[in-house]
Amino acid sequence: MTQPSWLKAAVRRSADEDWTLGFIFKRYRQFKNKSSEELAEELGCSLETLDWLSLCRVPSEERFAEELSVITQRFNVDPNRLAPVLLLAKILRTVSEESDGEERSNGSSIKLLAARDRSPDKKDS
Repeated sequence: MTQPSWLKAAVRRSADEDWTLGFIFKRYRQFKNKSSEELAEELGCSLETLDWLSLCRVPSEERFAEELSVITQRFNVDPNRLAPVLLLAKILRTVSEESDGEERSNGSSIKLLAARDRSPDKKDS
């Protein structure tokens, strides 16, 4: 199927709208230093599917699982691959907002060193 001529322009614009997955994907790619191709591979989808996903609204906190399910079913993407991308982007946004607030309040900056997710059943090596 041929992509409509307007799709690429819409995807570029979505990267500037914080309510879209395009915005989330842009932040995620910047943080992870990944290309669109690498993100598509990580999500297990084509670049065309990634473009269409970029136009979707970010799932709300109140209905995250339900809205994630709708998106992943519509675009045939594994929710176990998309959810971590969305959650990391949310964390980055929260840290950025807190950092901005901290800098405004006392002139110092917060430094994010590192964070690691661990499952309770995994042991340190």
